[in-house]
Amino acid sequence: MSVTARHTVRVLRTATTLAKLRARGVVVVRRVEDIVDLNYVGLVVATLFFALSVTPSLVPRDWMFQGLISGINAALGYGLGCLLEWLYRVWMRPWIRRWIVPRLRLWLRIAHLGPAPTWVGYAAKSAVLFACALSAGLMLVQSARWQREITALMGMAGTDTAAYLRTGLLSLAVGVAVVAVYRTVRETVLYLARQLKRWVRIPGELAPTVGLLLLVVLAVTLFNGVASRAFFAVANSAFSVRNDHNSPNAVQPRQPERSGSPESLAKWETLGFEGRWFVSHGPSASRIAAVTGKPAREPIRAYVGLESATDERDQVALAVDELERTGAFDRKVIVVVTTTGTGWVNSMAAGAIEYMYGGDSAVVASQYSYLPSVLSFLADRGKAATAGRDLFDAVYQRWSQRPEGQRPKLFVYGESLGSQGSEAAFDGLADLRAKVDGALWVGPPNSNRLWKQFISRRDPGSPEVEPVYADGLVVRFAADTDDLSRPDTEWRAPRIAYLQHASDPIVWWSTDLIFSQPDWLSEPRGSDVSTQMRWWPFVTFWQVTADLTNAQGVTDGHGHRYGTLVVDGWAAVAQPPGWTPELAEKVAFQLDSAEDFERETK
Repeated sequence: MSVTARHTVRVLRTATTLAKLRARGVVVVRRVEDIVDLNYVGLVVATLFFALSVTPSLVPRDWMFQGLISGINAALGYGLGCLLEWLYRVWMRPWIRRWIVPRLRLWLRIAHLGPAPTWVGYAAKSAVLFACALSAGLMLVQSARWQREITALMGMAGTDTAAYLRTGLLSLAVGVAVVAVYRTVRETVLYLARQLKRWVRIPGELAPTVGLLLLVVLAVTLFNGVASRAFFAVANSAFSVRNDHNSPNAVQPRQPERSGSPESLAKWETLGFEGRWFVSHGPSASRIAAVTGKPAREPIRAYVGLESATDERDQVALAVDELERTGAFDRKVIVVVTTTGTGWVNSMAAGAIEYMYGGDSAVVASQYSYLPSVLSFLADRGKAATAGRDLFDAVYQRWSQRPEGQRPKLFVYGESLGSQGSEAAFDGLADLRAKVDGALWVGPPNSNRLWKQFISRRDPGSPEVEPVYADGLVVRFAADTDDLSRPDTEWRAPRIAYLQHASDPIVWWSTDLIFSQPDWLSEPRGSDVSTQMRWWPFVTFWQVTADLTNAQGVTDGHGHRYGTLVVDGWAAVAQPPGWTPELAEKVAFQLDSAEDFERETK
């Protein structure tokens, strides 16, 4: 065989081998495509949603939280893209095949062009995959810069770009998991449809719809019934274990002015974790005298736990009995506190009043749940409202029985979910002013009834993050100390103050974010909110939802960390006699140190 012939054979063999490899590669790619079943329109929209989700939000987010929220957003985008592609196939493609394709084929024949080869399609798909991956990577790099800008606004250390890139991998895993769950549900619906068609003889066209309805009814019934009750029962049981636990730094008080003391009607072991901490700490008469330089009385702290009485009515009665026992109605001031879900009371808020009035004060609170505020809000937010209303009404009724000249000042306080419960005791502003000498509410949730009324009726020109209501005559809103003195008009008693940060997600979270842009993003925003934050349907809702989990993971003065601003809030609302800037600084230092101790040792 000649050299030329042998060369020809080798070329033919090589061509045959390459053809076989190409054919096998095509088979493998098609099998992978069948398994993954990737919708490229969905992928493009998912990438868009991912890119929007890594834009700035209210508080800094580390790579893990960002990955979770971005994965959910990407899955939502993928679903929307699949819906758009389905609408195209159902409505647009038949019209295109009927009117456009014949004309296109005619043009291709005239131009002597045939149909595009298979590799063109794969090249286009590869280009889409590469473009989506590149876009996601570039957005993550930019997102790391945005996160550093937010942390700089809050005086925090910024994130590292290389570490933040882990967000992409986590988002991919979360998005794949969500899509897999959806496909499992879809297969379940199709299975139910086949069974209905086989056994119930439902027409094939109606079987998938009926199957979907059955699955939805089953899921809703399960969630609203067995599943939800089981979840909250397990959660309640789990957190009740913590409620029974006692910190080694919480010691039973010996002062008769404290609940849980040997003289108390509310026994120490029944107060719960938060209650035991509350009554075992706080400034004593000697500490108050040392800081203020004036004689002081032993402050009264009355607290009733869930296990202190058999039901809510007995709890309220026991709280009033504790006030009676300790002589609280003979003090200068009584503060009715509505706790958060677990029964937590802000020690700084209680301590501020105690320092301001030289210990001639009483603070009363009761526990209504074992669950943290977020779970308590989901499980039964009505508990906070009922607890706040019942406790205040009982104290107010007993307070009203005293002659007018012999009544102590009556204040109300609530933080976060506690502010919502505290508000529930009043029908409106007139009722509030008629019953109390002042109110301080901190970090109010967006669903607070009175807060929402004041915000929606704010004076024209005042932004939602720094609203002015009725020229600030009675109700004022503050993000810092200076805000308490604005506007420069008379602040009439009884004074009502809301403390709210522009970057506090608890204040601004609402389901309305899904479909409508809030005023706090369309108006001039707070100084600690990124100017790059934008509203996007669905995306912003999930972003702020994620922010809720990190609302306190920031420095004081931002997010849901109000710090010593609570002291200034009380000074403005309660107007203590002899209060000076120098004394305010001393008290703030004492309370700040106590809060640091609580955070580290509780």
